[in-house]
Amino acid sequence: MAAISLRHNTQVNNNAQLQRDVITEEIEGLIRVRRDGRVERPPIVPNVSPAVTPERGVTARDIMIHKETHLWARIYVPLQSYQCNNKLPLLVYFHGGGFCVGSAAWSCYHEFLINVAAKANCVIVSIDYKLAPENRLPAAYDDGTSVLNWVKREALNPSSVQNWWLSHCNINSMFLGGDSAGANIAFNVATRMGPSSTNMSLKGVILIQPFFGGEERTLSEKNSHQQPLNSALTLPVSDTYWRLALPLGSSRDHPYCNPLANGTTRLRELRLPSIMVCVSELDILRDRNLEFSTTLARAGKRVETVMYKGVGHAFQVLHNYQLSHSRTQEMISHIRAFLINQ
Repeated sequence: MAAISLRHNTQVNNNAQLQRDVITEEIEGLIRVRRDGRVERPPIVPNVSPAVTPERGVTARDIMIHKETHLWARIYVPLQSYQCNNKLPLLVYFHGGGFCVGSAAWSCYHEFLINVAAKANCVIVSIDYKLAPENRLPAAYDDGTSVLNWVKREALNPSSVQNWWLSHCNINSMFLGGDSAGANIAFNVATRMGPSSTNMSLKGVILIQPFFGGEERTLSEKNSHQQPLNSALTLPVSDTYWRLALPLGSSRDHPYCNPLANGTTRLRELRLPSIMVCVSELDILRDRNLEFSTTLARAGKRVETVMYKGVGHAFQVLHNYQLSHSRTQEMISHIRAFLINQ
């Protein structure tokens, strides 16, 4: 009986293991989710240290914000700020990755933000927020809000250990920014914050290819099969990210995904600073981004829309085709002008 029981248990255990190993969601090379909840993220992009060579004109460090929740950031300070008394704008930045992948330590974001800090002349706090599906939305928004509260507390503390970077930036000239899912986070955190609060003023929001969606497809989404291979987002990938990131049971018309689901009514009530929306011509999100900008303007918000010709989603961090570099330099010039003019 003991032997029979053992064989039976082994078979049951094997079947259970097979069930646990079943893949329920996958984006090839980026993320794999198994039935038992295990999440695997292949190292498709290397993580790098904050080290920056002096000739790049920037210094960077990693700092822990909340040890209990493992919320941390990589901070970039232009070296020229050490030679002058002028306080620089502060840009709090959220990386992309469909809410499910990515890191402030990814090499592509490290390179991009070094260039932005140096050429747009701003201090950058790049946030490593919690990822879905382990932490579905609004977890990333909560992390963004926590970071802003932390910055405020540290700025009010004259003996703060964060003075090595806080002393170089103007807390009354704060901007939120991000690309793709990071732009979605920046927008939603801005809606929570409003344009100003005590001792901290939100001057603007920079949304690079903001990752929004909806049940009804736009024309650029319907024609996504015609998009070039060098655009980083496809419609099936987008849908998978939303299934993994939204609260369980939600459709793509949830406000986290579709801020236009209720028309202009909600947008009109929001207290928002100036917004710059950066749109890529070959992005499947192009029409959705343009509609978002138009609707914001109709709701009485100050919106600046910039179109980047001949490039696709995430061109500024991928640099995977000829126009990427020149369009990225254009984008950084536009970011610099936006920071100066608010």
